Amino acid sequence: MIRRALDVIVAGVALLLTAPLMALAMLAIRLESPGSVIYRQRRVGKEGRPFDVFKLRTMVDGAEHLGAGLAVNAGDSRITRVGVLLRRTSLDELPNLANVLRGDMSLIGPRPTLPVQVAAYDERQRRRLSVKPGITGWAQVNGRASLPWAERIELDLYYVEHRSLGLDLKILSRTPAMVLSGGGLYKGHSGGWEGEL
Repeated sequence: MIRRALDVIVAGVALLLTAPLMALAMLAIRLESPGSVIYRQRRVGKEGRPFDVFKLRTMVDGAEHLGAGLAVNAGDSRITRVGVLLRRTSLDELPNLANVLRGDMSLIGPRPTLPVQVAAYDERQRRRLSVKPGITGWAQVNGRASLPWAERIELDLYYVEHRSLGLDLKILSRTPAMVLSGGGLYKGHSGGWEGEL
């Protein structure tokens, strides 16, 4: 209950403080390309429950049906000019705060993954679903998408097994540097999911 209360308070305050910035980003998205400014994508949450994650749209409308589909890498031509900036600064994830308020996500936890990825989990990896997914997490501050998929899952499992206020504070303290550096945004040659999306 304490964790949920903190999630609601921090997410609510953060949404209020970032509302003007989000409004400017939405205007920029709208001016550059047609389509909804909010992108919704089905993800898997705690105990395997599906939900729609909210993000600011950084690619052309309908990008998941073009080119590499759901796979995205650096230099992807489907990413808009505004989208490059939003991804680089992680501002595209600000609407995740609404997911926190709705109870789909927490501030800290494993990033929510796609149903096709969850379907490939073995029994041990499914323990990753025993906590709510988060906006930031242990794998996020240790490499993000550039990590090999198996390593990313192991880091998330480490978080699940060692979850504590101390670890949460460590993750929070390392998150700003991760965001400011812009590192690990794309999987590159060795990181990320290798299956079919």
